[in-house]
Amino acid sequence: MKALVTGASGFVGSAVARILLAHGHGVRVLVRKTSALGNIAGLPVERIEGDLLDPASLRGIMSDCDALFHVAADYRLWAPDHEALFRANVEGTRALMEEALTAGVRRVVYTSSVATLGLIPGGVADEETPVAWADMIGPYKRSKFRAEEEVRRLIRLGLPAVIVNPSTPVGPRDIKPTPTGRLVRDAARGRIPAYVDTGLNIVHVDDVAHGHLLAHAQGRVGERYILGGENLTLERILTIIAREAGRKPPSLRLSRHLLWPVALASEAYARVRRSATPLVTLDELRMASKLMFFDSAKARRELGYAPRPAQEALADAVAWFLGPDARGAGLR
Repeated sequence: MKALVTGASGFVGSAVARILLAHGHGVRVLVRKTSALGNIAGLPVERIEGDLLDPASLRGIMSDCDALFHVAADYRLWAPDHEALFRANVEGTRALMEEALTAGVRRVVYTSSVATLGLIPGGVADEETPVAWADMIGPYKRSKFRAEEEVRRLIRLGLPAVIVNPSTPVGPRDIKPTPTGRLVRDAARGRIPAYVDTGLNIVHVDDVAHGHLLAHAQGRVGERYILGGENLTLERILTIIAREAGRKPPSLRLSRHLLWPVALASEAYARVRRSATPLVTLDELRMASKLMFFDSAKARRELGYAPRPAQEALADAVAWFLGPDARGAGLR
């Protein structure tokens, strides 16, 4: 098989490219002129320049490809320009999927997110949990919700796509880093002295990548599959990170309400500085009001998906953020 992978210079995309290569598949990667290529340095991949925001640059990029793994996304929980996320995540996805239809690609694996799924207060959600546009908090969630709608529309027109919904990946090569990677990095450095009462589903990035491969081989067109790991409270997550980093776990629990003024001030500062990232955002606090717990039973049952324990995922993430690779990426 020969596959085109978007987002291969990033976190999840580089893991997908690596597992495809490990299984003997040919890999072509779509990169922008401005892409940092450290995550794919030395890999035997074919590079092709293009941009999801420029449909003309996508023409012909899937010639002789059997599969498309569309992993690229603008993943930011804070963005002064909300429309930028919609241009990349919605319009870019639409243009790429239309090109896949034109090229006659036999299978598409689209990387969505659990951000598009419903939540169950105090419970565990799955692919069938009811959800609506009104449930989407912030521009990232809304853009991914609309992007998944576009993929579903094109599936009805013949696009042979399977949708995967990763939960909260952690692990090596989170070079930006992602919002979750920033949490791991800062906690490992001892910069998070307190926590709020919330929870996440933690999964190793390499297990998410393997789930993509399984979705290609075993997934049903038009279906979506949660690629998650283990549901943990934020307190437990920070405790594991602290112990892996040789630090004392945080013991102070804060009320979200006490952080609203901090978020307001932090966002205002980021707007003035333009390139700054807020310490905490209003949308993050709104999302933290619910446990973001998910069940991967469908992927386990239909795909043979089997993620490792969250402790191993967090240990690998801490080791990478505190190691020489992170220093080389400027993340220490």
